[in-house]
Amino acid sequence: MSQKNILVVEDEKDIQELVRYNLSREGYRVTCAGSGEEALRTVKSLLPDLVVLDLMLPGVDGLEVCRQMKREPATAHIPVIMLTAKGDESDIVTGLEIGADDYVTKPFNLKVFITRIRAVLRRSKHEAPQQEEVLQFPELVIHPGRREVLVEDKPVSLTYTEFGILKYLATRPGWVFTRNQIVEAVRGDGYSVTERSVDFQVVGLRKKLAVAAGRIETVRGVGYRLKESLNE
Repeated sequence: MSQKNILVVEDEKDIQELVRYNLSREGYRVTCAGSGEEALRTVKSLLPDLVVLDLMLPGVDGLEVCRQMKREPATAHIPVIMLTAKGDESDIVTGLEIGADDYVTKPFNLKVFITRIRAVLRRSKHEAPQQEEVLQFPELVIHPGRREVLVEDKPVSLTYTEFGILKYLATRPGWVFTRNQIVEAVRGDGYSVTERSVDFQVVGLRKKLAVAAGRIETVRGVGYRLKESLNE
């Protein structure tokens, strides 16, 4: 099995070396960066299989690094595990919302940390970028590969989770999906995302979709579906 490339972005040298050493022992090829600017340059040139990303970095912070990665088609698919000493819920929620795959708080257990890396790499193996069919409706167009949404030919800016929910519903128009199915499809197993958070995301999504908002129907007591016609 080919070695996986992991980029470790950490400005504290002791932690950087600890992570590098232990990941190398596990058979991974490890590259390190000590700042957000260096991380962005390295991600573009190396295209690693996974990024371990500290949030508190000099210059460009970890959240902005993640945000820029997920905006670029060439790097949007690369999984990110946030590493944070703060354990601040708002930072964790923001990181997951803009596209991070998991988070680990400092201090951390090395065995658990490595297990979580393996789990994320296993999931990403089945989520490699591919040419996905454009999903088209009269007033709504969804480009999965470009992570682009157009409403009446105008681009709509969606968060990572909003896009994931919309795309998931649009793949089978008319089908009803439970909140739990939506959580698992958008985030995968093992995330602290509640079914209630899906309701919150759908509210924001409907506001942004404007005239297309009526396509997302709440099925009382079950979940949501994307209507095949606005006139249903």
